[in-house]
This record gives sequence, structure tokens and C-alpha cells, in this order.
Amino acid sequence: MRQGSAWGRWLSLGIFFVVWQVTAAILQTDQLPGPYEVLQSIGHHFRHGDLVSSIAVTLRRVALAFALAMLAGVLVGFLMGRFPLADTMLDGMLIMGLNVPALVVIILCYLWFGLVEAAAVAAVAINKMPLVAVTMREGVRAVDPQLLQVGEVFQVSLGRRLLHIYLPQLYPYLMASARSGLSLIWKIVLVVELIGRSDGVGFQLGTFFQFFDITSILAYTLAFVFVIYCIESLILRPLEARLTRWRA
Repeated sequence: MRQGSAWGRWLSLGIFFVVWQVTAAILQTDQLPGPYEVLQSIGHHFRHGDLVSSIAVTLRRVALAFALAMLAGVLVGFLMGRFPLADTMLDGMLIMGLNVPALVVIILCYLWFGLVEAAAVAAVAINKMPLVAVTMREGVRAVDPQLLQVGEVFQVSLGRRLLHIYLPQLYPYLMASARSGLSLIWKIVLVVELIGRSDGVGFQLGTFFQFFDITSILAYTLAFVFVIYCIESLILRPLEARLTRWRA
């Protein structure tokens, strides 16, 4: 990670919080608590509330849905990019999956399977999988055909072709799918929890909404965004840099 880009991200966040604090101080309204009040609320919920347990529950759902969406999306995208017949057969379903609203999928999963954990995770994974498949399909199509021909000429096994020819060229697409998927999945998870679960960050946000507790809503939101930001900065970005350093 370049030091300059890291400082730039922290600077932009600092500017955001300064603007937020100044705006809240000028407006002086309960509808927009300042960052200091929100941080105090985070501390209160951390010590006396369900902040930690709620984030843990939501992160578990995010991880499960993320894994399912990535596995299914990578498989479908690879088949569609590699085999024209598979692309023709699955393209219509993929377009439909991209355009069905997430809320509809969530409601149908709950109606079909009940208000159970499996339905919640499946609804999130189904919503994300088409986006992963589209990205991976384009990645497979962009693989250098000359390298594939070399593999065929030297009769390289399918497993070694996947590992040494396909994967290195697909890493950028995999990481793009992973990073965009993480940002999308946790938002859908919150909707799933709001509608049909009795725990998690989404459920807590629904409770605070009923009491018009804007400070707590912002506190939970900011805390969970911070967790996702740490995952992005400490895991996904270094992993992407490591996997794609051969391109430098």
C-alpha cells in the first residue's frame, strides 16, 4: 500500500468529520447529532448495550453470504466465459438475477423457507451472486488466448492450467468482485435483519428507528462501517497488492 494513498484516505475521513461537526454545531438540532455525541453513544452501547454481539452476528451472516456468493458466482462466471453454450443458456437468467430487486428476493426467501437463518443468508447470497458472475465472465474472456494455446500445445493438465494460466490473470477480477461484494453484502444483510431477524445490527437499527433514536442509529452504523473499513484496509487491500504484484 502506498503511504501517500493511505494518508489521503485518512485526510478525506478527517475532512468529513470536521464538516459533520461544524454542520451539527451550526444547525443545533437533534436531527443531526455531531460526531462527538455519536462516539459517546458508541462507547455507551459498547459498555452497556448489544453493540459487540450485534456486530458479531451480522459479520457472521456477511461472511457466510460472501463465501456462498463468491463460490457460486466464480463458478457460473467461469463457465459462461469459457463455454459459449453455457453463456447462451445462462445469460437470460443472469440478466434476470441482476434486475430483480433485492427486497423481492429477501421477501420470497422468507416466505418460501420461513424466518430462519438459512433463508436470510441465502437471500443475501442470491442477490450478490449475479454481480460476481458478470465480473468473472468478463475476466475469463480477457484471459490471453495465446497462453491458453501454449498450455494446449504442451498438453498441460486442466488443473495446472487453472492454477498457473487462468488464476493469475483473474486475480484482479476476483479482488474487484470481493471488494464490491463486501460493500454490497453487508448493506443487504442489514435489510434482511431489519425485516426478519431478531438480532444483528439491522434489527437494532429497526428498534432505534421506532424510538427516533438518531444518535444510536448513527453510532451502530459508524461502528459497523469502521469494522468493514478495517477488513478492507487490513485484509483485502494487502491481499490484492500481493496477488497482483506480478503485474507491476
